[in-house]
Amino acid sequence: MSHTAADTEPAQPPPADDHAFFGQPRGLMTLSGLEVWERFSFLGMQAILVLYFADTVANGGMGMEAGTAASVSAAYGTLVYLVSVAGGWLADRILGSYRAVLYGGILIACGHYAMAVPTDAMTWVGLGLISAGTGLLKPNVATMVGKLYRTDDERRDAGFALYYMGINIGAFLGPLITGWLGDHASWHWGFSAAAFGMTLGLIQYVAGRRHLAGRKHAAEYALAPGPMRRAVLLIAVGAVVVAAVATALALAGWLTMDRFVDVLTLISVIAPVVYFVVMFRSPRVTHEERGRLRPYVVLFLASVVFNFILFQAYSTMMLLASTNARTEIFGFHFPASWYASALGAFEVLLAPVVAAVWARMGPRQPHASNKIAIGVILGGLSFLLMVLPTSGHSGDTYKMAAWWIVGSYLLLGLGDILLETSGMSATTKLAPKAFASQTMALWFLSLALANGIQAQIVKLYGEVSNPAYFGVNGAVAVAAGVAVIAAAPWLKRTMHPVH
Repeated sequence: MSHTAADTEPAQPPPADDHAFFGQPRGLMTLSGLEVWERFSFLGMQAILVLYFADTVANGGMGMEAGTAASVSAAYGTLVYLVSVAGGWLADRILGSYRAVLYGGILIACGHYAMAVPTDAMTWVGLGLISAGTGLLKPNVATMVGKLYRTDDERRDAGFALYYMGINIGAFLGPLITGWLGDHASWHWGFSAAAFGMTLGLIQYVAGRRHLAGRKHAAEYALAPGPMRRAVLLIAVGAVVVAAVATALALAGWLTMDRFVDVLTLISVIAPVVYFVVMFRSPRVTHEERGRLRPYVVLFLASVVFNFILFQAYSTMMLLASTNARTEIFGFHFPASWYASALGAFEVLLAPVVAAVWARMGPRQPHASNKIAIGVILGGLSFLLMVLPTSGHSGDTYKMAAWWIVGSYLLLGLGDILLETSGMSATTKLAPKAFASQTMALWFLSLALANGIQAQIVKLYGEVSNPAYFGVNGAVAVAAGVAVIAAAPWLKRTMHPVH
């Protein structure tokens, strides 16, 4: 294939006067559209996954205990975000962001199509493909959003808020469709809808590629041809060896589901520690960039605490809704999985409000660290709220009003907007140039660690009282948010150019 001069010129953000999409660069529409359908498929599937695991075999489920179902669902989330490290490295060194996102989307679609096949084996194959695909797509699509702006562009936070609104349109629609199909047809029909959604996302991504900064370029820090061939060979051989060893251990009875969950949790703890050490010691990271990584550690830990709460919206909160919450409002009956759509709905409604507030305030808006701290506190309050309707019941047959869970998701949704948009935006500013996509992958490693911790803690769900479970977890999150606020003076001094 021939290459034009445009293929080799350095990637540049679009000019500052590109206001084609609600005052933002038009490339934001393409990336937001991709995330609409990616989140439609991912969260649509995740809203019914824990219910599918916990449902009886006679009803088409896998017959797991509630705590086990939540733990396995969290372990899947851990694997998804652990793979994002490899996705960031592949984009930086081999594929480039555009191709990494494209190939990741293809793997995700194939994974959902596999899960549509009604066998246990294809369920695990599908989850593996989705994990690999999401690891390629998620860190790199967020990095591509950052490339749409110059570092000093004050539209950046507002742009990420709009991007996140796109994510949550998918988060709202996905559980509605997959939940209805899972409740009225079968769980695998719900997984089929997720596959169809990801296919639509890929189509619009390719159609809008001309608006994406740097989409024609290879990796920005590409390996030389020889090392690249060796790296590709090692990746291929390594993947085959890991799959073969895991299969052999499973057949021998050593690699049980509980051990697999424990291994993923251990990796989720070790991986970010190793990654931070590598970046701090890398000769390609300047002294100034290394100074900005220190406050990033605080943001990383805040993300872990908040997302530990957030991801339970699709595990323990789904289980609680299916057993102890009414599934009707004003006489209208709905599947329990539709509660997950409330979270997406609140984020769709609140994201443009947050974006407008930040844009209006301009340089007077709160520092990114304070936005993140408030988000963590709101996440903790969403769990503390659940102490009230779950208290004072001698048995487990009570039914709380739907508004309790809806109110919890309102707090959680607002906290998610504040933390994730500010966190992703700050990451693109604080990232060392040589680790651009990989630093965004490090942000997603905070999600892996949150899921890894969740995979262990949710085992207590059903073993301790619901008020104790939600109360303790919520109180820890609130305390963590207060600690970040206390560290605000130091964070403001060390996070330049983040404001």
